[in-house]
Amino acid sequence: MSKILVIGSANTDFISKMKEFPVPGETVEGSLFLQAMGGKGANQALAAHKLGADVRFVTCLGKDINGENTINYYKNQNLDISLVVTVENVPSGTAMIWVDQMGENCIVVTPGANKILSPEHIDKMEDVIAKADMVVVQMEISYNTIKKTCEIANRNHTKLLLNAAPAHPIDPETMNRIDILVVNETEAEIISGKKIELIGIEAVVDELRSMGPTTVILTLGKNGSFLKNEKTVIKVPAYEVKTVDSTAAGDVFCGALAASLVKGHNWDEALKFATAASAICVNRMGAQPSIPSKNEVNIFLKNINNNS
Repeated sequence: MSKILVIGSANTDFISKMKEFPVPGETVEGSLFLQAMGGKGANQALAAHKLGADVRFVTCLGKDINGENTINYYKNQNLDISLVVTVENVPSGTAMIWVDQMGENCIVVTPGANKILSPEHIDKMEDVIAKADMVVVQMEISYNTIKKTCEIANRNHTKLLLNAAPAHPIDPETMNRIDILVVNETEAEIISGKKIELIGIEAVVDELRSMGPTTVILTLGKNGSFLKNEKTVIKVPAYEVKTVDSTAAGDVFCGALAASLVKGHNWDEALKFATAASAICVNRMGAQPSIPSKNEVNIFLKNINNNS
């Protein structure tokens, strides 16, 4: 089976749902509280794993109760965490997540041990990176660690997918090492320095491609996604579903995309699969509790095709 190596963050999420977000100084009553596993790296790793890929996940956790619970949880999920780094005297990462009645969210991430995952840790994993079919990384860990990951993947000709979230500028050398860049509209504008409303979607994607990445995928929320590379231009619409919680939508999209691509599916098939997985995800509360199975996504797509 093709192997995906995900390098990124792991958090414990503390989620509150409410009618409307409070303004400064205001107290509002929540309608639901949920504690679940999250973190962009972990979300993408578990999504790719549940959607049929052979995944190994690299992260850094503190030697605390949240770290212990995280390790036990991923073992129970049969996710390969044999390369997880644990550190003393630093808490594991956490995220405070508010979700309103429209499914929109506000998130405060306290990285903790996630920022301790270092370039030196990644150097020791070069053989693992070299043997992977794809490396997936995001921006919730140290930027120098991201750079080192891109450098090693590029040196070993391992395909690299970077989800530039949260938004962060990327240096030219690292941009040139990216095979697949996945960004939302905010991230695309920060990295490219261009405004979508002024020059349009395709022009911003072209600007990003001119900076190095072979393929750029711009996610557009309820408007779907747009992909462009040297040979392919695709716009895939979003599927209409009721949004309950959009917290992990982008992560599930990336994990599903990676899982589909390593199985040899073409861009159109991979984007539709990722879009369907994301649509199912937003219909549920929580980051990882919302991740669908491969069978759920296939049934969803079958029903879409039967009704079209």
